[in-house]
Amino acid sequence: MSETPTPYRVLARKYRPQRFEDLIGQEPMVRTLRNAFSSGRVAQAWILTGVRGVGKTTTARILARALNYEREDGSGGPTVELTEKGIHCDAIMESRHVDVVEMDAASHTGVADVRNILETVHYAPVMARTKVFIIDEVHMLSTSAFNAFLKTLEEPPPHVKFVFATTELRKVPVTVLSRCQSFSLRRVAADEMTAHLKRISDLENVSIEDEALAVIARASEGSVRDALSLLDQAIAHGEGDVEAQAVRAMLGLADRGGILDLFDAVMRGDAAEALERFRTSHDAGAEPAAVLADLAETVHLVTRIKLAPKAADDPALSESERVRGRDFAEKLSMRALSRAWQILLKGISETQIAVKPAQAADMVLVRLCYAADLPTPEEAIRALSDGAGGAPRGPAPSGPSGGRPAPEAMAPARSSPALAAAQGYARAPEPAQAPRAESVPTITLARFEDLVALAAKNRDILLQTALKRNVRVVRFEDGRLEFQQAGQASADLAGQIAKKAQEWTGQRWMVSVVSGEGAPTIEEREQAEAAALLAGVQAHPHVRAILEKAPGAVIVDVRTRESETSEPELDAGAADALPPAEDEDDL
Repeated sequence: MSETPTPYRVLARKYRPQRFEDLIGQEPMVRTLRNAFSSGRVAQAWILTGVRGVGKTTTARILARALNYEREDGSGGPTVELTEKGIHCDAIMESRHVDVVEMDAASHTGVADVRNILETVHYAPVMARTKVFIIDEVHMLSTSAFNAFLKTLEEPPPHVKFVFATTELRKVPVTVLSRCQSFSLRRVAADEMTAHLKRISDLENVSIEDEALAVIARASEGSVRDALSLLDQAIAHGEGDVEAQAVRAMLGLADRGGILDLFDAVMRGDAAEALERFRTSHDAGAEPAAVLADLAETVHLVTRIKLAPKAADDPALSESERVRGRDFAEKLSMRALSRAWQILLKGISETQIAVKPAQAADMVLVRLCYAADLPTPEEAIRALSDGAGGAPRGPAPSGPSGGRPAPEAMAPARSSPALAAAQGYARAPEPAQAPRAESVPTITLARFEDLVALAAKNRDILLQTALKRNVRVVRFEDGRLEFQQAGQASADLAGQIAKKAQEWTGQRWMVSVVSGEGAPTIEEREQAEAAALLAGVQAHPHVRAILEKAPGAVIVDVRTRESETSEPELDAGAADALPPAEDEDDL
């Protein structure tokens, strides 16, 4: 009778860590547990958190193995030195030990499931030294189930330990968290993941390119289980000889060199080349949304290199990414990179929900090319002021590819729709168009009161009132005002003053709020003068005599002869609006 062939075990199970030393990228947690076991400070409960596939359940089983470690001769105790297998190790790691209970909280969420566990807590272990309860995806438990755990979790019997695992730590009640030691299992770095995959490939006698390993490590996003599953799939896809191009085709990814060329094309505003390169990647099997995601990743990489040049030394990057990334970072501005990031971020979601993703991706690339062709705000203002779309002054720097100008330099010279519209608007005779800055005559102001009078002349009552009521002048010069805010002034009062003063005087004003001691406001001075004048009038002998003869009489206002005879100055517009004066003979 023929023997039954041994079923194939996937790599994620075959190479599952058996000891703490086998865990990759989790050195802080291993060090803490090692010190805790060596000093006898073993907690009663742990909670392990992290993204999927970083080893939470595996760590929980290794903890159970460490707590119940015992050799064949009966020696041994709780330890993290698991160099040789004990009598309970295989059963615990294969999840079939009677004293290590595993429960999936995703399918056992109710208080009855928890009660079944709690009923067995007070019984001694059957075979091992410690009963260990491993609750996976513990955040899925109901509120009643969590409440049922609290008392036992706070004061468990000496022979009981709890290990919780979750991907959503924020959903676990704080009452549970406070009773556990928490460990956050971090994502495995790309270089560590690549080295781990290389070791497993050598053990499996698989020939695989280093670039293919880097692609798998990047696609796994720090999850060891995802990386091993992808490696398993790549080995089957390549029949034992794995190439980077085959892995990209399997994952629906575009070639990294092609992505860099596509990035170069869109940042130069070359729509025809960008669409052609995208079509080539799409025909080779790359998903449209994946191409845009790779472009966004390139934007992020270039931005990081621009702000922190050491980012280019990341061992996970290929030599092409490293060299061309530095070149892009040197020649592209933060404005262009930020704009590209925003367009791609929105474009990826649009492509994912589009009926025809390839067409949606085409339109996103066109949008990127035209955004690269837009003028900067300074260039647009200069074009509007000049009335013609001339190129900006100064030499134009070369673009990322070395032969064409950079986006910011080339934008005004090329026929951008936005710039053409701006130029057309500048030439169109609009009756409501604001006067150009150079047509405003320059006015010199010697005192702060002149600025207040200018606000009155231009009939800006709100600003005039704010200047008189809320401004305590610290320093005033022509073109400069420093003041303290008084009363309930608006937060942007300084900006309003600067804008209006520049509009009225034809020159730029520097207006700022300072902490120095300022002079009284005009309103405060007027009130003080009015109070002093009223006090002087009340002290006059004739006035006192009148007030004594008329009990209850009150002086409500004091007007001087000068204020009655003086007439306010009128600007030309106001004077023209008045009716013609009559002859004195007709009065």
